[in-house]
Amino acid sequence: MNVDWRALARLRATFLDGTAGAKDYWHSESDLDSYDQTFGQRIRWKWDYVLAELQRRHWSPPAGSVLDWGCGTGVASRAFLHHFGNADRVVLADRSPLAMRFAAQKLGGTSVWLEAKPGPATVMLLSHVLTELAPSVLAELLALVRQATAVVWVEPGTFAVSRQLIALREQLRGEFQLVAPCPHQRGCGLLAAGNERHWCHFFAPSPPKVFTHSDWARFGKLAGIDLRSLPVSYLVLDKRPVPSAEPVRALGRARVYKAHALVLECVPNGVRERRVTKRESPDLFRRLKKNKIP
Repeated sequence: MNVDWRALARLRATFLDGTAGAKDYWHSESDLDSYDQTFGQRIRWKWDYVLAELQRRHWSPPAGSVLDWGCGTGVASRAFLHHFGNADRVVLADRSPLAMRFAAQKLGGTSVWLEAKPGPATVMLLSHVLTELAPSVLAELLALVRQATAVVWVEPGTFAVSRQLIALREQLRGEFQLVAPCPHQRGCGLLAAGNERHWCHFFAPSPPKVFTHSDWARFGKLAGIDLRSLPVSYLVLDKRPVPSAEPVRALGRARVYKAHALVLECVPNGVRERRVTKRESPDLFRRLKKNKIP
């Protein structure tokens, strides 16, 4: 890595103190490049996880334009094009002209438009935006979301952000089909009484290089994060008919004990906790112990 560690420390402080939504925090192209190699890579791995899940479900995006709203360094659109191929055009939208230009350069030969105030697009990509949006901006964003055919929305897998994404799911599910991660089209079972402490999140895998490269170790220490953990919450919507989903989806990580594990599962009639015993299901128990949720 060739990064500006001081810039990363400043950016991290901005993200943690809640001021990221107040103003443009990119000072230079070096800021963007340093972020893209570190924080941006972790976001990319989350996108790869989500997009691979969509491909596994045999979902493909509709043809047309792609809007990367709040694009930052363009991680979302790069990942999307990598998994699904070229779009008719890609629109990069961000409050920062510097970020839009950087993201456009990273996209290379793709047909790209830079628009601070974009219009509707066929596919809308949203990545890690909820922590920076004022209510008025969120209302404007939802108006744009409602005009898209498909939406892929990826956020941090924290309790607060996941709960916010669930609330947005409930607002939009009457207008879109729920593609993922939901195994049904009904109201979210996590909103039922008794489930207040749970949230909808998953864990993307980290590549082996983060455990063997000294710069990644330095980044983990600077950012105060566990490099093994990539929690992600996401929501994928589509106005077209969607492939049928598996009837059960495990959430988060299992709680593993000496002889059994407890897995929180989302099912069509709500949320349930499943008990897996080492004696009756040794292979599944072993997978859960290794954090390999089915």
